[in-house]
Amino acid sequence: MSIERYTLPEMGDLWTDRYKYRTWLQVEIAVCEAQAELGYIPSDAVDEIKAKADFDPKRILEIEAEVRHDVIAFLTNVNEYVGEAGRYIHLGMTSSDMLDTALALQMVSSLDVLLKRLEDAIQAIRYQAQQHRNTVMVGRSHGIHAEPITFGFKLAGWLAEMLRHRDRLVNLRKYIAVGKISGAVGTYANIDPRVEALACQKLGLEPDTASTQVISRDRHAEFVQHLALLSASLERFSVEIRNLQRTDVLEVEEYFSKGQKGSSAMPHKRNPIRSERLSGLARIVRGNAVAALENVALWHERDISHSSVERMILPDSCTVVHFMLHEFTGLIKHLLVYPENMVRNMNLYGGVIFSQRVLLALVNKGLTREDAYAIVQSCAHEAWNQPNGDFRKLITHDPRVKQHLSIGEIDDCFDPKHHLQNLDEVYQRLNI
Repeated sequence: MSIERYTLPEMGDLWTDRYKYRTWLQVEIAVCEAQAELGYIPSDAVDEIKAKADFDPKRILEIEAEVRHDVIAFLTNVNEYVGEAGRYIHLGMTSSDMLDTALALQMVSSLDVLLKRLEDAIQAIRYQAQQHRNTVMVGRSHGIHAEPITFGFKLAGWLAEMLRHRDRLVNLRKYIAVGKISGAVGTYANIDPRVEALACQKLGLEPDTASTQVISRDRHAEFVQHLALLSASLERFSVEIRNLQRTDVLEVEEYFSKGQKGSSAMPHKRNPIRSERLSGLARIVRGNAVAALENVALWHERDISHSSVERMILPDSCTVVHFMLHEFTGLIKHLLVYPENMVRNMNLYGGVIFSQRVLLALVNKGLTREDAYAIVQSCAHEAWNQPNGDFRKLITHDPRVKQHLSIGEIDDCFDPKHHLQNLDEVYQRLNI
């Protein structure tokens, strides 16, 4: 499924003009209700506003084309529906009171949707980690074979990382759920601070501690940075899948559906297109994080250099990460795993990956670490440099080794179970 044809209405709807205007109106009505409760405007006027208030996105754009101000265009259109009582809307407020508070509502709703998608991904990883708890494979460092692990253990690391992301997004929700109804330059000169407190309470937000004419953009930068960090993890997992799917490795593979084609020229190709797509999309979100950081430094109490940027990076980042989570969840759920290939790769060159076990066995027999290292390294490199090199055979027949280790002790060095004996500790920490 291509990203061009893919739609996620639950996230996409949150960043449409219609939803944006609905949040704007929600904020304006909450402020009117707070003003009425404190006796600043008539309650019957608020009732009339709530009964009549509406908007027409096309009409707003028509007005904006003339007045060149989106909030004034919106308020003018709303007042066309409300009539006389409309004079109490936006009383004592500045545009950013409504814009920033409404934007907080959009970001909170977006986080709720992302957390739902993130939970789906977590459960998919957890299931595969359970299924492959004992699927032995080679661990790699620097791209080179290192020592045995299990595929489930690799997935357990992914699970732990995603659980940290869940905690981050839950905490981020608190920092983002902040509104501001403090008027021009944030001094409450023309609006009671109690109005802000009441309106924010109605909207499920906390009043900003000390706003200027805007809510400081460190909050928004943190929002995008957390999304970028999540996308970076999804890319890390995807790069690993791509590496493990390489033809000369082929330990896992993306599901290849019936009728799917990998290349217009080469019929044999089965390419890791979903993983590659995730790698590419992560770059977009990282770039957006830089733009969000640039938005922090506004002039004096406010300017609007951040506004045009946020209209791009906030919807895009939320929608892209949502799509990435959906793609990754499907990828993990249907991942093809090849244990036989994992065993084959683990035993290349006669099991050179067991070199440390042989080294330690010789040290335990009284050899110095330097002497034992030299013996084991010479056998390992000889095996490595031969097309059919056999490290185990070389170790078994080396007179320096035979002098200290029995056949049974050598066999024990090549048993992968030794490397897996403490992995249950990690599984217990993750409740897998």
